[in-house]
Amino acid sequence: MATKSAQAGSAASAEKLKLRNRLDESRSPYVRGHMRNPVAWQIWSPEAIQLARKHNRLIFLSIGYAACHWCHVMERESFENDEVARLLNASFIPIKVDREERPDVDRIYMNYVQATTGSGGWPLNVFITPGLEPVFGGTYWPGPASNAPALMPDQVGFLEILKKIRDVWDEQEARCLESAKDILAQLREFAEEGNHGRVGGGAEGEGLELDLLEEAYQHFAGRYDKVNGGFAVAPKFPTPANLSFLLRLGAYPSAVQDVVGDDECENAAFMALTTLRNMTRGGIHDQVGHGFARYSVTADWSLPHFEKMLYDQAQLLNAYLDAFLVSRDPEMLGAVYDISDYLTLDALAAPRGGFHSAEDADSYHRPADAEKREGAFYLWTRKEFDTILGEREAEVCAKFWNVNRHGNVAPENDAHDEFMDQNVLAVVSTPAQLAKDFGMSEEEVVKIIKDGRRKLRAHRDDLRPRPKLDDKIVTSWNGLAIGALARTSAVLESIDAERASAYRACAERAVAFIRRNLLDERKATLKRVYREGPGDTPGFADDYAFLIAGLLDLYQATFDEDHLELADRLQKTQLSLFWDSSTPTSSAFFSTVASAPDLILRLKDGMDSAEPSTNGLSAQNLHRLSSLLNDESYAAYARKTCQAFEAEIMQHPFLFSSLLPAVVAGALGTRSIVVVGAAEEEAVKRLRAQTTLSGLTTIARYEPGGWLARRNALLATVKEGDEARVMVCEGGTCREEALLPGGEVGALDMKALETVVGGIR
Repeated sequence: MATKSAQAGSAASAEKLKLRNRLDESRSPYVRGHMRNPVAWQIWSPEAIQLARKHNRLIFLSIGYAACHWCHVMERESFENDEVARLLNASFIPIKVDREERPDVDRIYMNYVQATTGSGGWPLNVFITPGLEPVFGGTYWPGPASNAPALMPDQVGFLEILKKIRDVWDEQEARCLESAKDILAQLREFAEEGNHGRVGGGAEGEGLELDLLEEAYQHFAGRYDKVNGGFAVAPKFPTPANLSFLLRLGAYPSAVQDVVGDDECENAAFMALTTLRNMTRGGIHDQVGHGFARYSVTADWSLPHFEKMLYDQAQLLNAYLDAFLVSRDPEMLGAVYDISDYLTLDALAAPRGGFHSAEDADSYHRPADAEKREGAFYLWTRKEFDTILGEREAEVCAKFWNVNRHGNVAPENDAHDEFMDQNVLAVVSTPAQLAKDFGMSEEEVVKIIKDGRRKLRAHRDDLRPRPKLDDKIVTSWNGLAIGALARTSAVLESIDAERASAYRACAERAVAFIRRNLLDERKATLKRVYREGPGDTPGFADDYAFLIAGLLDLYQATFDEDHLELADRLQKTQLSLFWDSSTPTSSAFFSTVASAPDLILRLKDGMDSAEPSTNGLSAQNLHRLSSLLNDESYAAYARKTCQAFEAEIMQHPFLFSSLLPAVVAGALGTRSIVVVGAAEEEAVKRLRAQTTLSGLTTIARYEPGGWLARRNALLATVKEGDEARVMVCEGGTCREEALLPGGEVGALDMKALETVVGGIR
């Protein structure tokens, strides 16, 4: 119970300040979703922060995103509750933030929560001082309307936390501020990633060796789940950057295999392929429609949290494409088509170009339902199978997808009793086994499953309300999708030209949308988000890194020099705005610009998380641009970026899967293959496919008098003519080779690539 002084202080504050909910001023679907809460939410802004300082209140900062299931749970339990609202409005400045719009704010306070609690996630809830120092934080806390006390009797409720924090601030403000300063000092140490530089102050190029790849491999091998695939206990996240790292080990030059080991490279691909195969058969994959959920609650990939995120689809598309190139497995190609179709034909495809951000985890099962349920769009009862499919087909499909009369979700994974008698579809059998079980041919079984999927999809689309769409267009995530679709189109050109063209066209429309709406062409600067117009937030370092990567992939898939020129311009802007030049030995990219207001830390993003590392992808971009443009300054920036994280990489290389390809490029160099003359189109298509797996080889086309010919001084020596040939450029020199009909380049050793895609037609 609050003391009299605390109650008096809160009452006085409430008399002086009457807050109103201002979230109708936002264009974020997540933020606007809280504008009818009784909580008087404010938008993260100088005005809201000034209110906290003027009235000496703690800020209650709540960060989430539109597709987040537990964000919705906390809203229902707490933010729609009148008692919670009275406490927040009377004693705090409550601020709501969309993490996808303001990743800078999210990263700072996520670092704090992870450092103090050992874990993180969303909703992210932090109490911060008027000076923005964190005081106390966590993720989901059960509200007054929660049944969590019965399920988790030791968990403290949100209402109790609010009262305790209010009383501490009212009665012990000085102590609270002193503690906050200590916390901030510790947080600065925790967030020192990328600021330690080279170990022992060695010369440039020393320290980061190929042995790091072997160490990273050993970590993943030691953590590998031999039963289910993946590299951790539940909950399991796909972590596509790690999967692509493992798949590409065997595609590097022999110097890498000499270090890592041939058997180890083979096992790395096996672990990644098994993980991807189990995922595509699991409940994390939408077995009726398209796409993948964000993560699995269970170790066997059977029960997801059902939100579908753009950044997951884009990264998984790259991973499945790599898996197909390595294995030539039709199941991997099927996943490539599935994700590509989801991006280009389904909910995430924006009508005017670009890609929407996410689909929600929660939805109504029927249009007349009063409450949303998690996964309602995706769950099935056995009775529905019988009704929709008919008795015979239902028997086969139920056995194929593990559909039971009493559901297939364990009670311990159903905290809110939403999954009773419900089934998450996951492939648990094969057509061959079902043919034996039901005494029919495999062809009959396959037809029943295909027809069943079609009928279930039609029923779902016609009768169930679709999960809410977060229709923001985020620059960085669009960059990931552009690159993944461009790479896919390059690989599919020779085997499915029609779909390759459709995927490539969708990527090009996305670039055109960004150029129209999110790019200042004159300054070569980006905005972060588009929704009902460009947002106010400038682009962050990841917006530049991910879009540059996408543009480079699209250039290599099209040879349209506009994409390469824009990548070059954006790279210069990224270096200008985000590069750490604070001391002669500083390097790498900050996430934010130096002038960013109301931030207590300026962070560097080196480790991979749900999204690839900004500095990892930036270092790869710099090596690729150096190769394409013969610009050694870019390669030097790439090496310095890696060296900024040397202390961390050498200690935990497995946390830096996106940086390790740049370490390889720095050690072994890169090469550019430049197509010259009237090359046979089929040969060029195959050459593109052969170079898409390796990050060490780029491909370009020489256009006499074009932008690239002017930008790359090495191409000044090219002799014009119609004879099909290539220039192989590496180490500052070029040599001519013949371009053979099969896409081979003279006597150039492309063994590692030929063995991957040599038989694809």
